[in-house]
Amino acid sequence: MSVETLERIISDHPLFHGLGSDFLTTVTRCASNVRFAPGTYLFHEGETADQVYLIREGLVALEIAAPGQGRMTFQTVGRRGIVGMSWLVPPYRWTFDARAAEDTRALAFDAGCLRGKCDSDPALGYEVMKRFMPPLIERLHATRLQMLDVYDA
Repeated sequence: MSVETLERIISDHPLFHGLGSDFLTTVTRCASNVRFAPGTYLFHEGETADQVYLIREGLVALEIAAPGQGRMTFQTVGRRGIVGMSWLVPPYRWTFDARAAEDTRALAFDAGCLRGKCDSDPALGYEVMKRFMPPLIERLHATRLQMLDVYDA
């Protein structure tokens, strides 16, 4: 896939839509196109959070180990969703597992590369942070609502 095609795909994603062309070019340098067969794990809890994924097609199950219940899916992320927010916060470790529930195509961003670009250009860092915070907060709210439902509160 050409850099121009990758840049176009990234700019079409809601997370990066409207990002300035210089910033977009910089962010694209950290990206690659990836594919996961059904059942393949993108990452496991406790491992280094070295990627962040923008889902292009497919479905990813976010899973945790529930005491006495085994693996449990607590959320699914589909087309145009984001998987892997742990790249943003030290110690940069996954706090759950992510498994492709069906054939999944995604854009993978190298977390070290992206953090490095953001650190060296604070304006880019601020722009990226502003874009990642709303989906992160949305995920926290969804988890809160699930907990309320589980505990019938």
